[in-house]
Amino acid sequence: MATAVTANRAELIAIADSVAREKLIDKGIVIEAMEDAIQRAARARYGAENDIRAKLDPNTGDLRLWRVVEVVEAVDDYFKQVDVASAQKLQKGAVVGDYIVDPLPPIEFGRIAAQAAKQVIFQKVRDAERERQFEEFKDRVGEIITGVVKRVEFGHVVVDLGRAEGVIRRDQQIPREAVRVGDRTRSLILNVRRENRGPQIFLSRAHPDFMKKLFAQEVPEIYDGIIEIKAAARDPGSRAKIGVISRDSSIDPVGACVGMKGSRVQAVVQEMQGEKIDIIPWSEDTATFVVNALQPANVSRVVIDEEEDRIEVVVPDDQLSLAIGRRGQNVRLASQLTAKAIDILTEADASEKRQKEFVERSAMFERELDVDETLAQLLVAEGFGELEEVAYVEVDELAAIEGFDEDLAAELQNRAQEALERREEANREARRALGVDDALAEMPYLTEAMLVTLGKAGIKTLDDLADLATDELVEKKRAEPRRRNDDAAKRSEPKGGILAEYGLSDEQGNEIIMAARAHWFDDEEAEAPAEAETGEEAEA
Repeated sequence: MATAVTANRAELIAIADSVAREKLIDKGIVIEAMEDAIQRAARARYGAENDIRAKLDPNTGDLRLWRVVEVVEAVDDYFKQVDVASAQKLQKGAVVGDYIVDPLPPIEFGRIAAQAAKQVIFQKVRDAERERQFEEFKDRVGEIITGVVKRVEFGHVVVDLGRAEGVIRRDQQIPREAVRVGDRTRSLILNVRRENRGPQIFLSRAHPDFMKKLFAQEVPEIYDGIIEIKAAARDPGSRAKIGVISRDSSIDPVGACVGMKGSRVQAVVQEMQGEKIDIIPWSEDTATFVVNALQPANVSRVVIDEEEDRIEVVVPDDQLSLAIGRRGQNVRLASQLTAKAIDILTEADASEKRQKEFVERSAMFERELDVDETLAQLLVAEGFGELEEVAYVEVDELAAIEGFDEDLAAELQNRAQEALERREEANREARRALGVDDALAEMPYLTEAMLVTLGKAGIKTLDDLADLATDELVEKKRAEPRRRNDDAAKRSEPKGGILAEYGLSDEQGNEIIMAARAHWFDDEEAEAPAEAETGEEAEA
C-alpha cells in the first residue's frame, strides 16, 4: 500500500478508475476519498493539530501536501498561526490576516497508516455507493423489477437487483410460495428509504399494485391507457378482484383483460402462484359496482347509507354463503374494491329488519306526538322516520298525505317541535348532572345531546375540549364489512371519535376545537399588558 501511494502514481490512478467503474460512482469521489486518507495519515505524522491539506492530480497522480497557517501579530496556536517575520520566509509580502501555504515533504505510509487510509477510502466509497443506489431507485417506486433470490433471512427474502439489494418482507410475500436461492423473481418496488445502514429497498409481491402492473405488461390496451384498472383488491395467493373500464366503447374491458382463451389473465395468474382473479366492469354508480363486485352471487337489492358510509346488500336466502364467500373472502374483497363497508342480509333478515324499524318508529311517533297507532304507522309508511322531519318539513307535504288536512299537519308540526324542545331540555338537565360547563353549550354545532355524549366521555370543560385532536372528536368509524346479524362483529366494531355518531365533518370539528381554544389566546393577551406594566413600574 505504501509503495502504491508514494511511488507508483500511475497505479494509484488506475486503482481509482477501477473502483469508480466497479462501484458505478464518479471517479472524483474516489480521488477525494484518497485525498482524505492521505490528509489523515499526514496529520498522524506531523500532528493532528495542524491544518494539513492534500491534493492528488486525477490525471498524473502527482501528490501535493501542505500546511495552511494564518499570519497574526501575536501567535497563540503555533500549529495553525505564524507571526509576520516568519511568514516572510514562506511568502514574501505576507500581511496579518493572510492564509499562506507551507509545503510539506511526501510521507511514507507505514503498515498502520496504510490500513487506516484503506478504511477511510472504503468508507467513503461505500457512502458514495449507497447514495448512488438511493438516487437510482428513489424515483422507481411503483415499478416492477426482476431480481435473483440471494438469501432468505428469518422469513424475509433478500433479492439481488444487480446494482443493489431489495427485501421482500414476510407480510409482502405470497403465502405458501416456495422461494429458493437462485430463483428469478418479479416484484413491485414498494418503498425506498434512506437509513443509516444504507438505502433500504422494500419489494412486494402481495400488494394490489403488483397485480395492476402485471396486467399492464400483459394487456397492451392497459399500457396504452385505453383500458384503466380503477380498483383492485387481493387476498394474496387465494383470490383477487379488479374493476376495469374502457375509454373506447368498441372495446370490451373484461374481454381484453381475459384475452384469447384466457391467455392474458392466465399469464398473471401463473406469476401470482395460481391466485384466482375476478375481472369486473367498473361503474360510477355505486350500487351497480357493488352488485358486480359481489359476483358470482346474485343481489336482490342494494341500500346505500351515505351518513354511515355503509351499503346494505340483500341477497336471496340460497345466495348468502356465495355472497359472503369462504371465511368472508368474497364480501371482504368486494368491500375493499368499492371502499365501502358492506352488510349482507338475506331476504328474511331484511324483512325482519324493516318490520323492526317500522314498529320502533311508529312507537316513537305514537309516544312523542301523542297520536294513535294508525296515524303513527301512516307517518312511517310515508317515509318519516325522525321527529325533525315532521317538525321542519313543509306543511303542504304533510297535508298531502291521504286523510290529512292543513289543520292536522300544523298540529303535528307543533307537537313535534314541542317534543324536540322537551328532548333538548331533558338533555340539558342530563348534561348539567354530568357536570358539563355551560361554556361548552356556546360552542358552534354542539347540541345538548352531543354535550351529554361529551360528558359521558369525561369532556366537561373548555380545556378538556381544547386538548382534543380533530380525529378524537369527530372521526368516523372505520368501514368494515360484516353481516348485519353478526353479534361478534358488532362487539368488536372499531370506534371512531367521541361524536362520530352525529356526522360532523372534519371542518366542523376543527372549528369547534379552535373555538374552545380561543380563551387560551385571550388569557395570553391579558397577561402581556400586565407584564409590561410591571416592567414599567420596576423601571420607575
